[in-house]
Amino acid sequence: MTRYAVRHATVYEYGGEVSHSHHLLHLKPRDFVFQRCLGHTLVLDPPPKIVREDIDAFGNAIARLEYDRAHDSLAVTADMQVDVIPRVADSLESEPWETVRSRLSYHAVPLAQMDLEACRFRMRSSHVLLKRVFEDYARECFARNRTIAAASKELMSKIHREFKYSPGSTNNRTSVVDVLNRRRGVCQDFAHLMIACLRSFGLSARYVSGYIRTVRRDGETAVGGDASHAWVSVYCPPLGWLDFDPTNDCLVSEDHITLGWGRDFGDVSPLRGVIVGGRRNKLKVDVRVQPL
Repeated sequence: MTRYAVRHATVYEYGGEVSHSHHLLHLKPRDFVFQRCLGHTLVLDPPPKIVREDIDAFGNAIARLEYDRAHDSLAVTADMQVDVIPRVADSLESEPWETVRSRLSYHAVPLAQMDLEACRFRMRSSHVLLKRVFEDYARECFARNRTIAAASKELMSKIHREFKYSPGSTNNRTSVVDVLNRRRGVCQDFAHLMIACLRSFGLSARYVSGYIRTVRRDGETAVGGDASHAWVSVYCPPLGWLDFDPTNDCLVSEDHITLGWGRDFGDVSPLRGVIVGGRRNKLKVDVRVQPL
């Protein structure tokens, strides 16, 4: 088990007065079998009129903010302490990918609870398209009767090998088709691409938002450290959900801290909102991940 202290600081400078705004935060680490959130605090400057904590449709902790007084900047600092528990990944002996696709397909009979939950992450979403071009790109990874875990691992490695990590080359509006054509992007793009490939094969994959320690336990420097990070969770029965990091070509374990998961980035963006007023916005984000 590894304990981490994480600080995620975000500053918006609006370039003018904002008279009213609403914000949605995904900045509290999720509790699940491989992780426990020990502490979490939010510092907000200026203080909002309303802060309401809630749980979203995917079980992630969220905070809703409302401002009704003029302000020209917003600073949000989240401090958290998390225990991350090792995941056993010695075996990738899951079901063949064709079997998983079949069990998630419609057969006019009730689905098992885990299969039904997995189907939420099988369809097209705002940032993830279902197209033959993604199926064609990943086809060599999905040999007949290959286990879904082994196929996903090869797809992860293929993306890592064939795409260049290039900060600034994409933004939140860049389509996953453009990422495939340009062969460059950042962790968010690689996660969306891998999910698009898996869902285009009729499989279930979810987008995971979180952090990665800068220097991994194996001594390698992580790509995407000191920033928000993203990876992919694939439904691999009977093993459950297995997490793959195409940016670093590794299975997720103690080096990764999970904030939450959803269908794509739009479901678990760390901070987003709607403002009335302002001019040219400037954004600064600083992330620190410290093993304790």
